[in-house]
Amino acid sequence: MGRVDGKIALVTGAASGLGRATARMLAREGARVVVTDINVDGVGKVAAEIGPAALPLAHDVTQAEDWQRVLAAADDHFGGLNILVNNAGIGPSGTVEETSLELWRLVHAVDLDSVFLGCKYAISLIARSGGGSIVNISSIAGVIAGHNMAAYNSAKAGVRHLSKSVALHCARKGYGIRCNSVHPTFIDTPILDNLTKAIGRDEGLAKLGRQVPLGRVGEPDDVAYAVLYLASDEAKFVTGAELFVDGGISAM
Repeated sequence: MGRVDGKIALVTGAASGLGRATARMLAREGARVVVTDINVDGVGKVAAEIGPAALPLAHDVTQAEDWQRVLAAADDHFGGLNILVNNAGIGPSGTVEETSLELWRLVHAVDLDSVFLGCKYAISLIARSGGGSIVNISSIAGVIAGHNMAAYNSAKAGVRHLSKSVALHCARKGYGIRCNSVHPTFIDTPILDNLTKAIGRDEGLAKLGRQVPLGRVGEPDDVAYAVLYLASDEAKFVTGAELFVDGGISAM
């Protein structure tokens, strides 16, 4: 048996990067997976890689109506939901002076509002399905700030604390739903493109890796394994917690 055998999962931002790795990992460990993204072609390819256990759906995570549609489709197709992975996100850089109000609102809409909407609308379905796990992908940048990541720092810090609030709410209601956040450092995914494009990918990854005590950037599966643990019954007594997948940065 797989570690999430028989469970039904929904992973946002699943067309690439951490979302793709997480969806593939959960499916490999026995889950049926709804994979969603605004990149319809990309999420279709991921579903094809997984096979019949995957349902690809177009999904704008900033829109409440899209969340309601996607959750209804998950219920209709697979008969419920046990695991929600709020992964979709963007990571533009910019100091507080450089960041426009438009960009500030966009980053918070994609990185924070989407997590609020996902939790808000998925809780009832997960509870009706017998309980389960919500895993919100934050960032080490939600714990340790940078001078040039004002909007991203703010949004990811919000995800960290929102996850705790959701965890306490679900515990008080007796829903059988756990909620935790995962905090990666630099992971080799397309979100690093803005940080590496100026000096080239290989040199950029090496430069970022020198900031990590373990001496390298992470791989997508490093995060996917953390999500798998929190999504599984192995973590049945873990809620309101944060799991750092940061190569030791938070220990400095």
